[in-house]
Amino acid sequence: MKISDRPSPNHGARIAEGRGAAVAIDMLVIHYTGMESGAEALDWMCDPASQVSAHYFIDEAGAVCRLVPEERRAWHAGISAWRGAIDINSRSIGIELANPGHAFGYRAFAPPQIDALIDLAQGIVARHPIPPRNVVGHADIAPARKLDPGELFPWQRLAAAGIGLWPGTGGADDGGDGDIAAMLAVYGYEVASNWLTEVISAFQRHFRPAHFDGVADAETRARLAALLALVAGDGATS
Repeated sequence: MKISDRPSPNHGARIAEGRGAAVAIDMLVIHYTGMESGAEALDWMCDPASQVSAHYFIDEAGAVCRLVPEERRAWHAGISAWRGAIDINSRSIGIELANPGHAFGYRAFAPPQIDALIDLAQGIVARHPIPPRNVVGHADIAPARKLDPGELFPWQRLAAAGIGLWPGTGGADDGGDGDIAAMLAVYGYEVASNWLTEVISAFQRHFRPAHFDGVADAETRARLAALLALVAGDGATS
């Protein structure tokens, strides 16, 4: 695929915080830009004053731009956690999709944009040891403060292309009366009692986007149970 370069100064070495050693890239994080225009977002990620970046940016026409080389640590995840890891920037690749987001008129992602994302992401997961459940949205790793890429993002289509997981809708144990917080934590979410609703909602935006009220109903439990069955025994992230 064709990738243009627009270097951002906002990056560093992939050295895990507090460990002093490089870590393997084992996560892919999908974002939306959440700004009024893609051009504005691209300029912002290339501005040293912003202190933010991503490895790749994809506009709504499907043009792909590389901001930070994959071997470098882009600054896209912020305060976040997944499967016990907290320095997500050091172990992840971040992709920003041009979309105004919930603050500026959230809309469906354009087909050419998703086509380009799938092409790009297939290459990324082929190059790096990224397990399917480590393909996440920003909201999955920071549910108390982020919504992206949101309920209109086509996670099921990505999973069909070999990028991430999708739980299916039937035949799974519904999760019964199990502790929903514990189940979410086993899958990978950082769960705190004061924002459990936000975590459930983040899960629903990703895996049950038709309804994301933060209530752990039977369908939510069934999809979570199906995912846990898919990942049983696949080990820790680090």
